Order: sequence, then structure tokens, then C-alpha cells
Amino acid sequence: MIVYGDSRSGNCYKIALLAHHLGVTLDWREVDVLSGATKTDWFRAINPLGKLPAVELGDGTRLAESNAVLCYLADNTAWWPANPVSRAKVLQWMFWEQYSHEPYIATVRFWVTLSGQAAAFEHQIAERRPQGERALTCMDRHLANRDWFVGDQPSIADIALYAYTHVAHEGGFDMSVFPAIGIWLDRLSGLPSHRPMQAPSRPWQPPAS
Repeated sequence: MIVYGDSRSGNCYKIALLAHHLGVTLDWREVDVLSGATKTDWFRAINPLGKLPAVELGDGTRLAESNAVLCYLADNTAWWPANPVSRAKVLQWMFWEQYSHEPYIATVRFWVTLSGQAAAFEHQIAERRPQGERALTCMDRHLANRDWFVGDQPSIADIALYAYTHVAHEGGFDMSVFPAIGIWLDRLSGLPSHRPMQAPSRPWQPPAS
């Protein structure tokens, strides 16, 4: 499986993390989103939406959207529950992550830590941080009496939510006020097959045409 991704991106990290848990080898091709590489013709030929991550399977099939790729990878594994109701609950949290979590936690982190222009985004940061805090509060309450988001073992719902939550402090979120999240983060990162987020490697260059 070829993955075009930026190692600093939580959405890209989701795929690397689940693949490591599953023992799946990836052909990782580093794409620097800050350089504008996703707007180039060669990248849009891979993903017309111009977004990371983008995946190419062995038969040439291409997939996009991180949580869709998680569903593909997790099929017929313990990370994707067999019970239909449990699967629906996993999807419920994954949809919530993209709509009510990532737009605030990930975006504020990007502005504060990765953009290099935090001062220019001061108004937007102040506007979105409370919404991020509400998302974290929702997670903390849900995790107060359970080990995992769905059922009694980790699922791709945990992978999807771990990716940006474990770096939320890089966006200035005070994680000390969310004790249940802290315990959950430690529990997931303590799994034997855990893989930390990696530093970016040298950007991949497409072959000259």
C-alpha cells in the first residue's frame, strides 16, 4: 500500500498507526502540505480533492479520507467490531471526530505550531479553542467509566480520536483538566504494537515525466 502523507498530520498518522498495529507494511511517500505539493498536477492526479492522506492499493485503486482508509484496513480484524450496533457506534465516533473534533483540535494546533504565523491567526484561535475544549470535555466524560470508546477493546474509533488528541497540547489545550483522556492516551500508547508519530522525512519527488 502506497501512502502519500505528511507525517505531522494526525489524519495521515491514523493510517500509519493502524497499519503498525496490524503489521501492514506501507510505502510511505512524504508530502509536505506546507509547500503546496497537494495543489500540484501530479498530486491532483492521485487525489483530485487535493487533500492528504491519499492511498494507492496494489491493484491501483485509490482511496482518500483518513477514516475511510481506517475502515478499509480494519476490515476482518479485531479493530472493526463484528456486531452491527458496535460498528455503528464506531462510525458514530469517527463521524463526530471529523465534524466536531478535528476542525477545532487539529486546526488550532496547525495555526499555533505548524503554520509559523500564530499571531496572524490569533482571532481564529480564540474563536475555535472553546469548541475544541467542548469536544475534549465530551470525550473525557465518555471515557470516565470505560477503557475504550466502543466495547471492551480498542477499535478504529480510538485510533481516529487518538491521532489529534495526543498532540492537542501543541495547540495550547490544557490536557491536565481531562484526566480520563490522559489515562486513555496512556492506555493506547502502552499497547505493544504502538507507533509514535514520526518526524517528517525528506519529501518524496514524483518521477520526471
